[in-house]
Amino acid sequence: MPTKTKARSLPEGKLDHYAINKFQDVPIRPTVEANGKIMEELFKDSSDIVMREFEIENGPKALLCYVDGMVTTSAVDAAMKALMILEGGEFTIDLITETTLPVAQASKIQFYKELLTNLLSGDSVLFVDGQDTAVCLGLRGGIRRSVAEPETETVVRGPREGFNEHLRTNTSLVRSKIKSPRLKMKSFVIGTETNTNVILTYMAGIVNPKLLQEVEDRLSRIHIDGVLESGYIEEFVQDQGFSPFPQVQTTERPDTVAASLLEGRVAILVDGTPFALIAPFGFWQWLQASEDYYERFMLGTLLRWLRLFSLFVALFAPALYIAVSTYHPEMIPTNLLLSIAASREAIPFPAVVEALIMEIAFEALREAGVRLPRTVGQAVSILGALVVGQAAVQAGIVSAAMVIVVSMTGIASFTLPRYNAAIAIRMLRFPIMLLASIFGLLGIMIAAMVVVGHLAKLTTFGIPYLAPVTPIDLSDMKDVMVRAPWWKMRKRPKYLTPDNLERQRPQPE
Repeated sequence: MPTKTKARSLPEGKLDHYAINKFQDVPIRPTVEANGKIMEELFKDSSDIVMREFEIENGPKALLCYVDGMVTTSAVDAAMKALMILEGGEFTIDLITETTLPVAQASKIQFYKELLTNLLSGDSVLFVDGQDTAVCLGLRGGIRRSVAEPETETVVRGPREGFNEHLRTNTSLVRSKIKSPRLKMKSFVIGTETNTNVILTYMAGIVNPKLLQEVEDRLSRIHIDGVLESGYIEEFVQDQGFSPFPQVQTTERPDTVAASLLEGRVAILVDGTPFALIAPFGFWQWLQASEDYYERFMLGTLLRWLRLFSLFVALFAPALYIAVSTYHPEMIPTNLLLSIAASREAIPFPAVVEALIMEIAFEALREAGVRLPRTVGQAVSILGALVVGQAAVQAGIVSAAMVIVVSMTGIASFTLPRYNAAIAIRMLRFPIMLLASIFGLLGIMIAAMVVVGHLAKLTTFGIPYLAPVTPIDLSDMKDVMVRAPWWKMRKRPKYLTPDNLERQRPQPE
């Protein structure tokens, strides 16, 4: 038989030592005066906490508590007005909750743990004298950013709406894409101090139950004082934290989340951030953008080939230039070799120093463009690159060929649709350049083997990172380096082992 939890009493004069997570067993007091003292002690020196005491007409005292700026004031006024003109004896919590309050969401609370979590999330709390149960009123409001176009994932063709910082707005955007009762949203509260609401969403009957259970277990094992952005969650749930490669996809687009859920993946939405997490996330998702599925399949395939080529350029181009110009000049055509030699004749530094100077300057300009105000950031980064590059060439610090190589490398890195994947490429570029400066082409081959070996060993929630290429599955190759027509992609990816593999139903005869 289940054991009953004994209610804990609060020592007087020590209320300030109790954090929210310590209130699990502290019950609501039966008098407004006692509850008011507890609330005043808990929220001492908190000017944003409003505690409004009033009398129900011909009845007991009541106390309404809410956080200023997180509620809809007109709805609070309407609830108080409804209580002040009861004109009768409806003083029980059940009758007030079910018949009196003009509130769509009203629930009863018996312990302070749940009360404080809801109050600090934007709900209002009502205490009634003589009742040992409080009422939680769903009157959340306040000023929030409206739904706008995603800034990090722009497309020419596709939906223009993106997530914002409000969790319920984000869940409604996903729900509007998938109008099915099989879309489930499981709630978690993570962070002992922030009590951040986290939603795990998935498609029942499609997602693999083992994958779903693994994600739930990893979320349940997170014990931290605060979660302010989905990046906190990402570092806790990924398979290998020391790998430079991302194992969880981040996105601002509801349509990307919806498409991933329909494939058998799961998504994690975090209150306070517009970036959702999608898992599992493998290497070939680096090359896939939402627009690939909205344009005709031939264009989607061409763009993926372009991105794959750009990935190799962004990763190996500076190292290849260093290796060939330093150790293997015989590989360069004679006319081009003479041109490069003439441009480097007055350069006092070896090729690797040139490359490091330009790459560091390029990364610094890119970071400056991000951190500066938006109105001047792009102009500063573009003009800065032009001015610095031209000045460096004229001063004889770097050669014109090196400026061209670094510029092409930067442009190639911008073609990757996944920002976190592009960051990994930018980080790996520097050690590969150093290996090329020491061993030449052999150093590049060593770096390539190490990278490929690490990718082959890496997993994302137990699924091989390079799937479906290794281990190879020809039936899943229709949506990897090519994008087959929709009428050819009848099945969901097998490597995700979904419960329901069929994406398209056969046409009735």
